[in-house]
Amino acid sequence: MKKVVLAFSGGLDTSFCAVYLSKEKGYEVHAVTVNTGGFSVEDIRAIEKRAYELGIHSYTCVDAVQTYYDTCVKYLIYGNVLKNNTYPLSVSAERTIQAKSIAAYAKNIDADAIAHGSTGAGNDQVRFDVIFSVMCPNIEIITPIRDLRLSREAEIDFLKAKNVEMNFDKALYSINKGLWGTSVGGKETLTSNLSLPETSYPSQLEKTEADKTEITLKFKQGELVAVDNTNFSHPSEAILYLEQLAAPFAIGRDIHVGDTIVGIKGRVGFEAASALIILKAHHLLEKHTLSKFQLNLKSQLADWYGTWLHEGLFLDPVMRDIETFFANTQSTVNGKVTVTLLPYRFVLNGIESSNDLMASKFGSYGEMNLAWSGEDVKGYSKIISNSLAIYNQVNPNKL
Repeated sequence: MKKVVLAFSGGLDTSFCAVYLSKEKGYEVHAVTVNTGGFSVEDIRAIEKRAYELGIHSYTCVDAVQTYYDTCVKYLIYGNVLKNNTYPLSVSAERTIQAKSIAAYAKNIDADAIAHGSTGAGNDQVRFDVIFSVMCPNIEIITPIRDLRLSREAEIDFLKAKNVEMNFDKALYSINKGLWGTSVGGKETLTSNLSLPETSYPSQLEKTEADKTEITLKFKQGELVAVDNTNFSHPSEAILYLEQLAAPFAIGRDIHVGDTIVGIKGRVGFEAASALIILKAHHLLEKHTLSKFQLNLKSQLADWYGTWLHEGLFLDPVMRDIETFFANTQSTVNGKVTVTLLPYRFVLNGIESSNDLMASKFGSYGEMNLAWSGEDVKGYSKIISNSLAIYNQVNPNKL
């Protein structure tokens, strides 16, 4: 029997693939789940149980949480990366690391093929295919959902016909949970006007205005190392801890609209409480501790970095170049940021940092100049406007 490694999450799409590949196509299916922070120990046990119930040959879970942070999420924080100023690229980043782990596993067991459950109309198919093509150029890529052009309803009908039992009502929503956020897709996100129902989100609102909570985030060289008085040995642990604090407030929900890799517009819902709080808190700290031109260049490179990651081009060497620049800017990004958590939102209150460039000994904006004189400003203003003054004297009608 030919061996196929199946990227397996236990959801509708990968459950279909497991049954289809083993029972319809006769493959020896080796299911692999790559945990990038979205699964508990209990979740993994349940996924393993489901995999064997579906008839797979072997099951493996690869723990990639810290690898995911160290090789990708860290740089999303350094760059304050938000796709279209909205989306923290939760799934885009996650799929890249999952694909790398799957490819490495397939090479290790000398697999004949690799399979994933992506559709033919989304971004994930490209992200998986590109990584597999680069890392495993001689291994066949199988994509049953894409090749058969199946709807979620057709997948459900197939599994029911094979006497597979699962919560098909829940399967109407595609949920992808990871360290850097959870995406939610359903019939509403296929439209331009409908919002996702409250019940579609994995985290539910449990707090009221009376439960508002102030927390303190501590950053060291751009990385989150502590929340309040709790220190962590690895930043990924801090991210997960913050998610537990913020999720009951239903913070970080939104719907992202953007251009897909395949050329059409797409919508996806998401909840990413920890990611959004960290990105905004980190950016606020940077505004106090980085120079004007560091901030300016970082924002431009962040757009490129986010775009290439979104487009499945994480392995391009230019990504390592941008990461090096990002990391080099973080030596002064140290301090604490206070944040208030409220239902559906959060407020950044302020920062404390020994690297704060708002040091009062140089002056207070709009109040007092202590490090320069009025004559200094007059001279600077004269010189900086000189070329513009000459242009407008020569071209008076351009004013």
